[in-house]
Order: sequence, then structure tokens, then C-alpha cells
Amino acid sequence: MKIGITCYATYGGSGIVGSELARELVRLGHTVHIIARSLPTRLTELSDDLQFHEVEALNYPLFEAPHYSLALAVKQAEVACREDLDLLHVHYAIPHSISGYLAREMLRGKHALPIVTTLHGTDITLVGSDRSYLEVTRFAIAASDGVTAISKFLARETCRQFGLPDIRVIPNFVDVEHYVRREGCALRWRLAPAGEKLLVHVSNFRPVKRVLDCVEIFSRVAKQTPSRLIMVGDGPDAGAAAARAAELGLANDVVFVGKQPRIGDYLSIADVLLLPSETESFGLSALEAMSCEVPVVASRVGGLPEVVDEGVSGFLREVGDVDAMADAVLRIVTDEALASSMGKAGRRVAVEQFTTERIVPQYLDYYREVIEAFDPGCREPKIQYVR
Repeated sequence: MKIGITCYATYGGSGIVGSELARELVRLGHTVHIIARSLPTRLTELSDDLQFHEVEALNYPLFEAPHYSLALAVKQAEVACREDLDLLHVHYAIPHSISGYLAREMLRGKHALPIVTTLHGTDITLVGSDRSYLEVTRFAIAASDGVTAISKFLARETCRQFGLPDIRVIPNFVDVEHYVRREGCALRWRLAPAGEKLLVHVSNFRPVKRVLDCVEIFSRVAKQTPSRLIMVGDGPDAGAAAARAAELGLANDVVFVGKQPRIGDYLSIADVLLLPSETESFGLSALEAMSCEVPVVASRVGGLPEVVDEGVSGFLREVGDVDAMADAVLRIVTDEALASSMGKAGRRVAVEQFTTERIVPQYLDYYREVIEAFDPGCREPKIQYVR
């Protein structure tokens, strides 16, 4: 198939999944065209079968901001016609599904372009649920020819908020050959020269990730056992987290390494992954950590219980309960047998349930289902309003 993919280029889950999916589809013999503002961070090599089409929005004085969604729709339609795309897969509802809808309508009578929208979380729980976007989000999802969600939680939440049926759950996935445990590597010795335990957090440092909680948790752990906190990524709360670490006298033990192209390098040497988020619709970093045999300490929210088995592959605690999370971390880092059993359990879940070989074919089957059912002459969005 010839597949168009639109996703954000950032470190958020939607951009990561869109990038990894594109790479796997090409590996399986399909052609993928990435249509986005910039090249997603995890796509470093392009080829004839993996092409990138940059969206450039006009910066006109009359506009308060460049109209990216309109420029994106034009580029999607242009690429679909020129490259004879079979399907367009957009990640994150707003504005990508609206742009896809406009592209499909512009091509009506010229080129059939089914649209699949994948919901990733905050596009529903935060952006889409805001009153200023709710109705357009509802319309965009309903007007899509196929809709998937990354967890059962997100599918239920979407149905509850928007009254939209027929959401296919296709979970996130991990390359278990890449995300593996690496003992004795140079990075571990550099970050923990005295054999300290390594707590790792990976995110885009938005408020919903509660990165300051990571610092608070670490401050409690560090009082009990030699350890360091490695903060991977960047974003709006990075400065506040660094300032809080300095206030606590932990500036030398909380290491901010910024955005990294090889997240697996840091996860593969971690002793614990911290994920104290306000909400997580899946928790991709938790899955990647589990694939590296790293126990997870996270919030008991959203789709995380679908990934992390409480007491088996990690511990789930209430949002904001930094004391309970610190106690959970200490249980892991002071008990080698527990840490080992949790690591092996997490790896087993990743290998048995969430591999690329298991999940990507589900997308391909869904693509074929949507293409077969596509009727360009009958596109009335079906909405069931739930009050």
C-alpha cells in the first residue's frame, strides 16, 4: 500500500507512534509518505519508500498565526494525488483529522482518500474536551472513515465525552530488539560512577507529566540510598524542575540530558522508570522501559493499568502521592530479587503482548477494512450524542 501519515514531530506519544509505525510499514514492504511541519524526531533516515513532505504555512500580517491546518490540508491533498495514496493516517485529532477531512473533500471526484484517525490521549482528554474545541473534535472524529484509540481507557473516554461509536483499540507497540537491557555499558558508568541507583524519567515536560513530582520523589529516595535522577526530554516545566532540585541541594544528582534520539540507551540502564503523570492514556515510556526490564513506578490513571501490572511489573500509586511513590521506588532499589522479578515480568509482557510484529499487522488489517468499505459518495458523519 501507499500510505500517508501525518503526526506531530515532537517527543509526545503521537509523534513517536507515527514515526515507529512508518518505519515498520516500510520494513514490511509498503510505501509511506510523512506529511508534517517538520521531520519527526525518531525518523533519521529517509528512502524512496519513506519520504517526507514539509508543510509550510504562510506567515501573513493579517493572520494572528500561520494557518497550519489549512496548509496541511493542501499538502495532504497534493501528495495524495501525486503519489496515488491508498489511505491517509492522521495521528492526534486536532487539527490533523480536520485537515484530513478537508483534503478528502477537496479531492472528491478526483481521488479516493480514506482517512484513519488515531486518538492518542490529550487530543481527547485535554484539547478535545475543551468547550472551544469540543464540537469540532466531535465532527472531525465522526467524519473520519476509521478511528482507533491506543487503549481501552481512551476508547471508553472518547465514547463518553463525544458519543462516538466504532472505535477500534490498537495499542502502542515497542521494538523489543531495540529496547533491551544493557549491562555494563559506558553510559551507565558515566551517569552512576559510584554505582548509584538510576531513576529515569522520559517525557515532553508538560505540566500533565508532573515532572516536579519526580524531583520530590527522588529527594526522598536519595536520603535512603545513593541514587541519581536522569531527566530525559525537554519542555515548559524543565526549568522549574531544575530550580526545585537546586533548592533541595540535589542539583548535582538530578541530571537533565535534554532531548535524546536514542531513548532506549537511557532506559536500558535504568533501575526504575518514574511516570507520576496527571493522566496517561497509554504510557508508551512505561512499555519501552518494561521492554528493557525496568520496573515502573507510575500514577494509577488512564490506560497505565492496561500496561503496568500492579505489584508484578511495577507499582501504581495515586496522582500526587510522592511519599507512596518514593516508598515504592525504595522497595525496588533495595531488593534485588524484587527488581529482577519485576524486570523480567515487564519484559515478558512487552514480548508477548506489545511487539511490532503483533500490533502493526492490526493497523494493516484495519487499513484494508477501511479502504474496502470506503464510499466517497456517502460521507455523512454519524454522531450519537450522549448526555
